[in-house]
Amino acid sequence: MRRRSYYRRRRWGREPIPLVLVPDDDRSVVGLGIVLLFRGIWRYRSELTPLWMLGVVALVGTWLHVRHPDWWLWLAATTAALTALIATLAGVPRRRVSRWPWLYRTAERIYTAAVVAVTGSWLTAAAAIGPTRSPLPPLAIAGTIACAVPWWAHHRRRAKVRVVRTLDAWPDIGEAVGLAGSRVLSAVVDRWGFTARLGLPRGQTVRQVIDAIPAIESGLGSKPGAVRVEPDQSRADRAILRVVSTDPHAAPIPYPHVGRTAHSISRPVPLGLFEDGTPAEVLVLRRNILIGGIVDSGKSGVVNVILAALVASPDVVIWGIDLKGGMELGPWLRCLDRLATTTEQAVTLLADAVAELDRRAAEQAERGERLWQPTAARPALVIVVDEYAELPDAAAPHADSIARRGRAVAVNLLAATQRPTQQAMGRGAVRSQMDVRICLRVRERRDVDLILGDGMHNAGWHPQTLDAPGKFLISSREHTTPRRARAYLFTDADVARTVAANANGRPTLPVLGNRPSGTAAEDRTRPEIALWRALCDAPPEGVSIGDLIEATGKYRTWVYERLQEHAAAGRAVRTTRGRWRGLTTDNQSGEPA
Repeated sequence: MRRRSYYRRRRWGREPIPLVLVPDDDRSVVGLGIVLLFRGIWRYRSELTPLWMLGVVALVGTWLHVRHPDWWLWLAATTAALTALIATLAGVPRRRVSRWPWLYRTAERIYTAAVVAVTGSWLTAAAAIGPTRSPLPPLAIAGTIACAVPWWAHHRRRAKVRVVRTLDAWPDIGEAVGLAGSRVLSAVVDRWGFTARLGLPRGQTVRQVIDAIPAIESGLGSKPGAVRVEPDQSRADRAILRVVSTDPHAAPIPYPHVGRTAHSISRPVPLGLFEDGTPAEVLVLRRNILIGGIVDSGKSGVVNVILAALVASPDVVIWGIDLKGGMELGPWLRCLDRLATTTEQAVTLLADAVAELDRRAAEQAERGERLWQPTAARPALVIVVDEYAELPDAAAPHADSIARRGRAVAVNLLAATQRPTQQAMGRGAVRSQMDVRICLRVRERRDVDLILGDGMHNAGWHPQTLDAPGKFLISSREHTTPRRARAYLFTDADVARTVAANANGRPTLPVLGNRPSGTAAEDRTRPEIALWRALCDAPPEGVSIGDLIEATGKYRTWVYERLQEHAAAGRAVRTTRGRWRGLTTDNQSGEPA
């Protein structure tokens, strides 16, 4: 008689182990059938859960009727109490029940309460009259089917089953992608995909897992760009594997703090959300920030989100440089202490910033203090530069001095540019002194290292795969792994509301020598800013074209061209024939905010 073995692979290796060993006769067919039956039951254990529950409830009902038939009253009271308790959780905040996934969503709470009510009611009747007494058997079958249909159709359960079956095949996948010997230690399923912790054998590193990302996507059958890999901060022989089946950042994320009037530069600024829902925050105080990305990648949106937090902070003064005539930073004018819109004004502003830096350094030396602690009386200074590459060569020495020496006295740069090459950033230390790098979508791989630093692309930072405006990667002291995030959506209406809520009482810096530093003095030399201020200060009926011509000192054609630009951007509206006003509301209706 010949004997035959059936095998399966070990989870941690290739060597087979016998599952069944039977003679090669009719009994082998029976043994094989038993093996396949139990394998099928185990494989589809999630789908068969309602049937298992039916059997358990029937056994419990029989035991109650035989041993404790007088417990039916207590069962009825317990069922009613549990059903009422679960039903009342509908008004409890989600964070209170986040540890119990079956209570997280309202629909799932209702389903859980219904299952408890049906099961408890049937057990109560079974204990009192017996589980086989009519009509309890057909009611048990009908109740099981009614409760099983939502269970079978539930997307989270089906997603979890798919993930479990996929990870069961990981030993073969790992071997195929060059990670032989790696194993899945744990996995968590959420509505967007799943996160698994990989254990690596000796000699393998997270670097190898990152290099194998395209092969892993192929092995898992996921869409391109769906796999993210992060190092496990607790152990070097482990990696965090994140597979995104549904993009959590497919839709823009509304800004949650519109009109905020209480913040501090000493606190982190919320930029947006990571893919796991945690906030993406960055500390601005004593840090130079570089924001890079191609056109229409969302640079202006990130700058606006940061400005929204800064203008709500009474312990920071904001200066701006916008060489596009004030089109980007002009809407924030009422909250800015200074705004330069020409190359000459930009050089002057940066020179004044260096003078302010020197003044603070001398003051700190007299006080015997190393770090400038921002307060409303002694605010920090942040210089926002839109399109840094457009600055003239004369501005480079001043910017370089600020980048190198400004940290201790809280004078820092926030620069936005498309490609921060050495030529664009000047030949000084500006780019190397950028403590925080925010990289939005780029076209070429070499731009990754330009924005984030040398070697970052090879380390797994791939912003060229970002596929929507506002998506970014952030590199800083707190963010050392490439986690994708999306910035909050900050509309022109949000800008208007935020400016209206924070324009009054903004701090200013003192006059430097004989040069005026306030925006009111500079408006006389900047027609664009004078036009915008006149529109913002206009009464409800608007300001006439003649008044705008007088305020700007420009011709009628120039005024009309600028008004059309503001109207197209949603910042101004014509109230009546020949009269205009700026929009400072969230509904853009022209009514006061």
